[in-house]
Amino acid sequence: MQYKAPTGTQDILPEDQPYWRYVIARMRHIVGTYGFQEMGVPIFEDTFLFARGVGEATDIVEKEMYTFEDRGGHSITLRPEFTAGVMRAYIEHGMRVRPSPVKLYSIGPTFRYERPQAGRYRQFWQLNVESIGEQDPATDLEVMSVAWHIYADLGFRELSFQLNSTGCPQCKPGYKQVLVAYYQDHLHVICDDCNRRLGTNPLRVLDCKQPQCQPVIAGAPHMTDHLCVECAGHFAALQSYLDDLDRPYTLNHRLVRGLDYYTKTVFEVWAEGIGAQNAVCGGGRYDGLIELLGGPPTPGVGFASGIERIILTLKQQGIEPPPLPAPRVFLAYRGEAAKRAAIRLLGLLREAGVGAVMGFGDRSLKAQLRQAGRQGMAYALVLGEDELAAGQVTVRDMTRGQQERVARDGIVAWLQNRLTAPRHTP
Repeated sequence: MQYKAPTGTQDILPEDQPYWRYVIARMRHIVGTYGFQEMGVPIFEDTFLFARGVGEATDIVEKEMYTFEDRGGHSITLRPEFTAGVMRAYIEHGMRVRPSPVKLYSIGPTFRYERPQAGRYRQFWQLNVESIGEQDPATDLEVMSVAWHIYADLGFRELSFQLNSTGCPQCKPGYKQVLVAYYQDHLHVICDDCNRRLGTNPLRVLDCKQPQCQPVIAGAPHMTDHLCVECAGHFAALQSYLDDLDRPYTLNHRLVRGLDYYTKTVFEVWAEGIGAQNAVCGGGRYDGLIELLGGPPTPGVGFASGIERIILTLKQQGIEPPPLPAPRVFLAYRGEAAKRAAIRLLGLLREAGVGAVMGFGDRSLKAQLRQAGRQGMAYALVLGEDELAAGQVTVRDMTRGQQERVARDGIVAWLQNRLTAPRHTP
């Protein structure tokens, strides 16, 4: 049989590596300018951490987690998201004693068993950004600004925020009662999933995509009409800050996100060029999560962004990343003695920081030079009996088609000088 990558996964081929290197490098640079520090957490954790933190009634926990029993009989889950693991590490390592807010980010693979679609996989990479320890709505703004800055820097067009508030433990229960009461008159219309969610996770009915549920959702009461004084003030302040920065946003009363730990602010960043699914990232505030996981009451806000969807959007918007550094020197040879000299010279070039490769096998000099041309080399160095006898190297400029002889003991400095100097085409 012919083996293939598992459904929902992908191989990242060499031609796509410039996108990955570029996107991740820009992410690290930008979050660093905001004072966020990188940290790593395990790819797998105790299953209960996600069931407790993400929410047992969420689709992630009920349907999408990769869970298995290890050899010690413990239930282990591949991380479906970063935040629960980061909060576990925050508690475990006593990070609350650090200056507040504690600003962290992580980059790596996450895993969810869901239907693969454009830019969405079962193993997918995320940037995760967290600001922990402050309730100030200005921290919400800062986290949202990090996301905005990343996408603007990458060249995304028509950026905007989708914004909502899901309230807090004081006002959210009252809204849930109002929402469930409203839905009682529509039980015969809505889908089976929404009927089930009304008893387990009512807010999730607002996120349903089934056509039959859309008219019911459109008429549903808005959470923002049921916020307590503190939540309403927080939401109003955040909107005023966005107005001060002229950041476009739309109040989206359907936006609840798929994780139970969100409180107050929830948001998404939308961009042009990715079809019906406009969101390139999503996040919000989780003021009760650390306490839920056994730590002291600690507010926090963050977001996650899938890197595959960013790369898909870059391609759809025609944005090309800069090429990765590659060797620009090719060593060709004629005869066994010249091959051994080429191997020694190849080592000297690499030790001096000059990227270089050589031909292999018994191919003719013409075939080797053709290979150098196909690989886009700047220079081909040719070694043969004449060059060995004279202590020289024939250097062919692959762009101009010109060649000259250079002393072998001076070729490293000769190449360093020309490879760093600007190239001018006559």
